Amino acid sequence: MVESKEIHERVFLVVVDDSEEMHVALRFAAKRAKHSGGRVALLYVIQPAEFQHWMFVGTLMAEEAREEAEKAVHKYSEQVQEITGEIPMIYIREGERQNQLMKLLKEEPLISLLVLGAADSADGPGPLVSSLTGDMLGGLPIPITVVPGTLSEEDIDRIT
Repeated sequence: MVESKEIHERVFLVVVDDSEEMHVALRFAAKRAKHSGGRVALLYVIQPAEFQHWMFVGTLMAEEAREEAEKAVHKYSEQVQEITGEIPMIYIREGERQNQLMKLLKEEPLISLLVLGAADSADGPGPLVSSLTGDMLGGLPIPITVVPGTLSEEDIDRIT
């Protein structure tokens, strides 16, 4: 009798935005995925447009936001693929970032670790890091790795 082996691939989720610390988190996740046989997933959350009086303007803004999301995800997907040799899993959602992240984590059992970059700022590590490492920490279904945004590529390469 042959036993079936269930393979659990480690999936490292990075929330994509335009912050400097996100680049550090992305490299960290890609390097960890490469060295552990895992995979990277990218989440881009399109912020809802402000109320528009004209439907045409709102539709145009939504289309532009979607195009921007697709360009960003494509760019970061290429970076992940250069490091890991694998195409990352991609999620594009619309809504409030924290809510969409929590929904995805509950819906997608393959994601095993959330990787966030912490800003080096007097204002704190960033709104997502602050909320997820504060009141919401106990409600997360997976662990979080918070990577200091000040790490250099060499630092990341050395610790991953």
